[in-house]
Amino acid sequence: MPTRPPVTRLEIRTAESGFYRGFTKDVTITAKLIIGALVIWAIAFPEQAAGFLGRINGFILSSFNHWYMYATAAFLAACLVLALVPASGRLRLGREGDRPEFSRISWFSMMFGAGLGIGVLTYSTGEPLYHFQSNPDTIGGLVAAGEAETVRSAFKWTFFHWGLSAWGTYSLTGLALAYFAYRRGLPLTIRSGLVALFGRRLSGPLGHAVDVIAVVATVLGVAQTLGYGVAQFVAGLHRIGLGDWLLSTGADGAATPSAAAILLAVGVILGASTLSALSGVGRGIKWLSNINMGLSVALLAFFLVFGATLAGLTALGLGTLDYLAALPAMALSVWSEGDGSADGLAGWQSGWTIFYWAWWIASAPFVGLFLARISRGRTIREFVLGAMIAPSAMCFVWFALLGATAIDLEMSGAAQGSILGVPVSDQIFAALALLLDPAFAWVASALVVVLLLTYQITTADSAVLIINTINAAGDDSPKARPHILFWGAALALVVGALLIIGGLGAIQTAMVIAALPFSAVMLLMGLSLFAAIVRDLRREPAGVPFLDGDPAAPLPKL
Repeated sequence: MPTRPPVTRLEIRTAESGFYRGFTKDVTITAKLIIGALVIWAIAFPEQAAGFLGRINGFILSSFNHWYMYATAAFLAACLVLALVPASGRLRLGREGDRPEFSRISWFSMMFGAGLGIGVLTYSTGEPLYHFQSNPDTIGGLVAAGEAETVRSAFKWTFFHWGLSAWGTYSLTGLALAYFAYRRGLPLTIRSGLVALFGRRLSGPLGHAVDVIAVVATVLGVAQTLGYGVAQFVAGLHRIGLGDWLLSTGADGAATPSAAAILLAVGVILGASTLSALSGVGRGIKWLSNINMGLSVALLAFFLVFGATLAGLTALGLGTLDYLAALPAMALSVWSEGDGSADGLAGWQSGWTIFYWAWWIASAPFVGLFLARISRGRTIREFVLGAMIAPSAMCFVWFALLGATAIDLEMSGAAQGSILGVPVSDQIFAALALLLDPAFAWVASALVVVLLLTYQITTADSAVLIINTINAAGDDSPKARPHILFWGAALALVVGALLIIGGLGAIQTAMVIAALPFSAVMLLMGLSLFAAIVRDLRREPAGVPFLDGDPAAPLPKL
């Protein structure tokens, strides 16, 4: 049977005039209505919204734990297969003459800044400390909680959450989008990743629904990331002396950001990110990402010199080896409530691993599309290995140096619970206060605040640009500027409203719910990508082109 040329066109209807000129109204307006309704509901009926979303969240965490675990493992396996198989790994994301737009340093900086930078700053001390007290190995009785022997298992589980599985989720989405955009000339939008399965039917309602799901998941996934960043930004401002008004103390004695502090932080972060987004990927985001990387290296060098250096390097080496050796078992182990001794394990897994997998999936539309946007001209092997190994290694270094220092301070008695006793957003500042005298601690804390701000801006402006790219059927040209302002304001409202009404818990609940439908889209994207690559490998010897028109002509700049 002859090998037919692939689908290289999707006729996505966009408005020809008016405020929505160049945008797909079906996607843009529907997504705005959903996000607007969520914000209004949360503000007008906070208790009802919290109760309803909480019940759905509990059902998902208990009923779809197997789905999240196995789906994420499948995403990782798919990426490794495509990169390591010679026939697929050599394929270029574009025409044979295309070469990368950004240097590898800028490429990596933008990937890390948009992907996990904020989360790493928030959790780099807190997560190893928590797992040092409780993780599946301590729950199962394999090691004792809070003892020296527990350090290795603490970092093994930390690396599991921030390593290859997270970046495999992002990479699969980005690879599918880049493949169909640059090898097919299709729009750089989520629906294009399903073309090998559904063809031109994606031009209509089916494709609109896919893109709406992606936009909603992106807004809530980014809101989760920004919510952590806002809490830590406020904690940092308090540490460097901007006043007690930044924090409010609850009935339980816990200090949380005040409403005024939240409004200030959200206004500064989202305002700056909107201005950066208006300048585009090649200027604002690239510039900020390079600053992020420089400041990150400076902070890591600081902890390498003044922190628990030997403990950090040991945790990095042994933790990485333990993680790689145990990865298959960790990725495929699922614990369920009602299994007797597994009850504690199921609760831990729902609170940590399933939550993380939902977070990465909810963030995958924006991080994956952003990865695709900056990766034209790279081979599949270069894309997958670069987007998975380098950021994972960077995460491991962060957690090893900062986390081991915090654990060492607690184990030695120097901290006396002063790190464990503060919220996770404040723990890096508490560690700095113990390591240094007050003047140097102030300088280091100010550096963390600046780094956090640049990470926040990079994440938010990347998300705003990606949301508009999806809404504009893959086009990110200057006509999107009024909508950049709209989505910058919308993100500010989502983050601010949910933080003030229900704190980070409200954002987490909404994000877990939004991730579920997009996880199904991701599975279909993976199948579509495999089908497209297999067919292309059959087309090559048959001389069937994979792009319309002159193969030497450049693709339009997206």
